Amino acid sequence: MHTLPLYRARIQPEWIDYNGHLRDAYYGLILSYAIDEVMDHLGLDAAYRERTRCTLYTLELHMHFLHEVKGTEQLNVETSILDADGKRIHMGCRFVSAPSSNTVATGEVMLLHVHQGDKPASAPFPPDIARELHGLKLSVDASAAWGPASRKIELKRRATQ
Repeated sequence: MHTLPLYRARIQPEWIDYNGHLRDAYYGLILSYAIDEVMDHLGLDAAYRERTRCTLYTLELHMHFLHEVKGTEQLNVETSILDADGKRIHMGCRFVSAPSSNTVATGEVMLLHVHQGDKPASAPFPPDIARELHGLKLSVDASAAWGPASRKIELKRRATQ
């Protein structure tokens, strides 16, 4: 079984709002850093980006806030590959409070592999990265049970002709 790295974020005092809670925007920042960690793990790191001019773009992001995050506790972000195809990754991120081990938020993100240039365009993953993604994908049942959803975020596949 393949696994993804755990991202650890220490909440900074300036990230706390007037109610003593983590500001919404910082969940996105933490999620973005967790995605960077996954990119490095997959081999989509700085050297890859420089060599190929390819990277991941975020197409869609859904956040679900489940419990308050107060003060300057640590959040651990557990990432899962919910689905993937030749160019896209549907990733789930679970934010877990280090002191309590409670899931305090979840984020779902749709990422697209893009070749950057004068006209950025989607590009297929290299075979080794596609194989790694396939090995990391949760089962259909595990993906369906992964977490709360306000509306379905999914890869839309074209019918083959």
